[in-house]
Amino acid sequence: MCGRYGRRGDKQRIAEWMQTHNTNVFDEFDEISLAPSFNVAPQSVQPVVRLNGETGGRELTVMRWGLVPYWSKDGKASFSTINAKSETVATSPAFREAWKTRRCLVPADWFYEWQKVDEKTKQPHAIALKNGEMFAFAGLWETWKDKTTGRKLRTYTFLTTDPNELVEPLHNRMPVILHRRDYERWLAPTDPAHLPIDLLRPYPAEEMKVWKVSKAVGNTRNDDPSLIEPLKEIEVNPTPSLFE
Repeated sequence: MCGRYGRRGDKQRIAEWMQTHNTNVFDEFDEISLAPSFNVAPQSVQPVVRLNGETGGRELTVMRWGLVPYWSKDGKASFSTINAKSETVATSPAFREAWKTRRCLVPADWFYEWQKVDEKTKQPHAIALKNGEMFAFAGLWETWKDKTTGRKLRTYTFLTTDPNELVEPLHNRMPVILHRRDYERWLAPTDPAHLPIDLLRPYPAEEMKVWKVSKAVGNTRNDDPSLIEPLKEIEVNPTPSLFE
């Protein structure tokens, strides 16, 4: 499970990178949601890129992280819907309809994973592309409508798969990261018999990097650039020699 990630890109940078032609603004809080975040947590509102239903072009919009199926009675998402397993996305009641017709790109610059050191200790790591560029998780989105008020809630999740050699020592899953050349295919409407299942694979380990970061990232209230600074290991000096 990937439960935390980060993004340097603001509205303009995301739009340029994802080649969006318009932005879809739902309310006055969206500009805040489109600001950079160094500690994106579940249930927060974040930018995603999808196809516009009318124009067919890419649009940048905001949604809440944690997919709520359209058939949900109360509009609540469980913690387990922040990610969707590639192996079961086509059959899971929560994700199978979105998988068919509502795929999106989730902009990110890195994600976090915690490595178990011992029974009481976990060390957080940041994982990113070696070239430092922004990338996109393979995402799904959904719209839930309150039958009483008519209010609409738009939410998203992203796919996970087996870890590559870089991530495997940290966790048994990793997000599906798409190559830029595959963005168009991932978003495009597709015949049910030709859905892009082959894109749900680990990203090449040789194109990624990992480094230890501060445990401060574990607190969702912390959100600043210091969270992704490489952790400075404390060196234990040997006992000075009497002859030094």
